[in-house]
Amino acid sequence: MDTQTTDRMELVRLATTGSVDDGKSTLIGRLLYDTKQIFEDQLEAIEEASKRRGTDYVDLALLTDGLRAEREQGITIDVAYRYFATPKRKFVLADTPGHVQYTRNMVTGASTADIALILIDARKGILEQTRRHSFIASLLQVPHLVLCVNKMDLVDYSEDRYKELVAEFREFATRLDITDLRFVPVSALKGDNIVSESENTPWYRGPSVLHLLEEIHVGSDRNMIDCRFPVQYVIRPHTMEHQDYRGYAGQVQGGVFKTGDEVIVLPAGFTTKIASIDTFDGPVAEAAPPMSVVIRLEDEIDISRGDMICRPHNQPHVGQDLDAMVCWLSDSGGLTAGSKLAIKHTTRWARALVKDVQYRLDINTLHRDESATSLALNEIGRIRLRTTVPMFFDEYRRNRDTGSFILVDEANNNTVAAGMITGPAV
Repeated sequence: MDTQTTDRMELVRLATTGSVDDGKSTLIGRLLYDTKQIFEDQLEAIEEASKRRGTDYVDLALLTDGLRAEREQGITIDVAYRYFATPKRKFVLADTPGHVQYTRNMVTGASTADIALILIDARKGILEQTRRHSFIASLLQVPHLVLCVNKMDLVDYSEDRYKELVAEFREFATRLDITDLRFVPVSALKGDNIVSESENTPWYRGPSVLHLLEEIHVGSDRNMIDCRFPVQYVIRPHTMEHQDYRGYAGQVQGGVFKTGDEVIVLPAGFTTKIASIDTFDGPVAEAAPPMSVVIRLEDEIDISRGDMICRPHNQPHVGQDLDAMVCWLSDSGGLTAGSKLAIKHTTRWARALVKDVQYRLDINTLHRDESATSLALNEIGRIRLRTTVPMFFDEYRRNRDTGSFILVDEANNNTVAAGMITGPAV
């Protein structure tokens, strides 16, 4: 494939989710194998490893389960990232673990996904962890969910069983915030409906998993209305060739910026116009998410890392008090009112005080436990934060980039929570 063509192709981020042993790693292995993304020596190594393990088939799950502990237990523990490309798209695929104790790893893998593949075992049906992962995917506002009813070969490709599970999941999904939901009957082990449509499911008239991944439209999922450009770095070359160059580097996290546009810089509040937009390959007329660019302004304004460039008549919320849903990721202590942590939001660092734990969410029943006063490992709840400096934010449901943050324990520099802003505290 032509390298330049590959560079121009759309990049789609995937995450596989579901309960343990539902076949996530096998599905990814099958995708990689059937799209000819693995080398001959890799396949030989997998065949050898499969024989040593005593399996009577080539265990494609070994392509992603790279940790020794994973191979010994036959489970996924960490998030395994794999890259592959088809003639239509490039993919970054996060294989997330199914075990309850690794829910935080699943949050990491799904937080940036455009599409989530949720796997269920056709024999076992929809389990507690299936519901948990589906809820987290909807909480993280993953735009597209594809439910893969796996191991259809073990239920004799039963149309009735497939329809039963689809109906059950649809009923559960009515309580979630899901905008696009698809269903596919598959056998990751046998390859049914993974890359090509299977003769074993003549009653299924829909596309294969790969066809869905190639065709689902993800371009309109990003916020193209609200212009947001958090400044990551100020570029001052100080060379004879570029003596007066001052540019502001970062990633566009919303809207479309064009040369000549009037913009405002927060928190200073000064307005100016965009003089030029530079990239590694040269200047461009406009920039949209998720492009990384350098913006030059017509006026000299004191701008530093953490400031935000946006439109004068379309600004984010500015404030120090905010409400958020958080997933607590730490096994050393819980989150309680009075906790003091560092917060990183876009390119801005500050300190934050947890003013209140409003409720803890029961992921299985979606019941709010308003008597809860803390959050433990892998628990999700709503909290109120106060930061030491103003934040420039949008609601997470409107913009995943400017509506998300992480909390960091300053004592050990560990990330202890992932948060989604629901709005300014009132």
